[in-house]
Amino acid sequence: MGTLNNVVRLAVIAACSIASGGAAASGFALTEQNASGLGNAYAGQAAAAENASTIFFNPAGMTLLQGRQASGVINIIRPQTEFTDNGGSRSPAGAPAPAGGSNGGDAGGWNYLPNGYLSWQLTPQWWAGIGLTVPFGLKANYDPSFIGRYQAQKSQFQAIDINPSVAYKVNDRLSLGGGISYQHARLSLDRSFFAGATLAQTVSLNDSAWGWNAGAMVDLGKDTRLGLSYRSALNYTLSGGVTVSGVGNATASAPLSLPDSASVALSHQLTDRWQLLGDVTWTHWSRVQNVPLVLTSQLGTSPAGTVSDTLDLQFKNTYRVGVGANYRWTDSFMLKLGVAYDQTPVPGAANRTVFLPDSDRIWLSFGAKHQLTKNGVLDVGYAHLFMSGGDTLRNKGVGAAGLQGIVSGSYSSQVDIVSLQYTYSF
Repeated sequence: MGTLNNVVRLAVIAACSIASGGAAASGFALTEQNASGLGNAYAGQAAAAENASTIFFNPAGMTLLQGRQASGVINIIRPQTEFTDNGGSRSPAGAPAPAGGSNGGDAGGWNYLPNGYLSWQLTPQWWAGIGLTVPFGLKANYDPSFIGRYQAQKSQFQAIDINPSVAYKVNDRLSLGGGISYQHARLSLDRSFFAGATLAQTVSLNDSAWGWNAGAMVDLGKDTRLGLSYRSALNYTLSGGVTVSGVGNATASAPLSLPDSASVALSHQLTDRWQLLGDVTWTHWSRVQNVPLVLTSQLGTSPAGTVSDTLDLQFKNTYRVGVGANYRWTDSFMLKLGVAYDQTPVPGAANRTVFLPDSDRIWLSFGAKHQLTKNGVLDVGYAHLFMSGGDTLRNKGVGAAGLQGIVSGSYSSQVDIVSLQYTYSF
């Protein structure tokens, strides 16, 4: 058991050193868990089961894989997020004049997200597998002169997931699968801090949590397959340190619940060359409401137990709907395309934060799959996310941490994603 724990810790550290969260799905979820599905805008992934990455989307899909299979993925995510002040922003002192500062430039940037999977067939009826993924993440990095720097100048959240799974083939029509998830999450926030004078504040918190996932694969006929999958919620108590320049250091904690989700997907072989995919995914984002940052030791004149700040998110539940198609050009080469509509959990301008200026988005994707050798397959995919933009009116009043001012304006955002995946069967 000690050896297993050490392997788990090393895997988490390795993933954290590479991954950089840049939310491309709604909220701060990350759908980018393979390249084979990106070309379809991840439509129908709970029924697709093309390779070992089905461990994340639906572990029952392992029963469609023969022998042993390993998949390695790299996702390159480039969000662009730009804020425009409408003249309504105010300084932390609450003065009637607009706050000094800039629009903050492009808060996006390059993000690199790895995934890895291994599945193997143990018997004619049993399969086992393991996945290493980053299911949640966000990053926003504004210029130091950003007009909203008292709310956030640089922020990042990331959850690394290790997911051992099993699958059982009940009969030729039904397969079941499930797994457990060990997740490690980190939250960091850098911003200006107002307490009669402008200071610098840094927050760094982390914690681990356990969850589970389950799925079923049902053959509805020789050409149609139904996939059902569910991933559980996870409950964190993030803890760590808070530093304020000129004031000192303290410890703090923040409770955070990450949402559960459920997906219904279909795969239909229309002809020998055309395959159609579709799905509806529901995410229980309403679990995320207020996230208080509570001091667990004294910071300056603020005693332990003080609520230093509250992330007032008030998320709502969301749906994601996707459709896709695959065209087999030759026996070894396939073209893919897809489109999806992805709702934001942000209910409105008052809850659109500067560290998560999220909005509804439409995915437009294409990709290809090439059988390089008898045992090796290369998948590539590209997606552009058209985001609806959104206004923000974040009014942060007086609290134990002082004033954080008002940020009033609008956001313009878009995301580009490129993914590569190599799958080897042995």
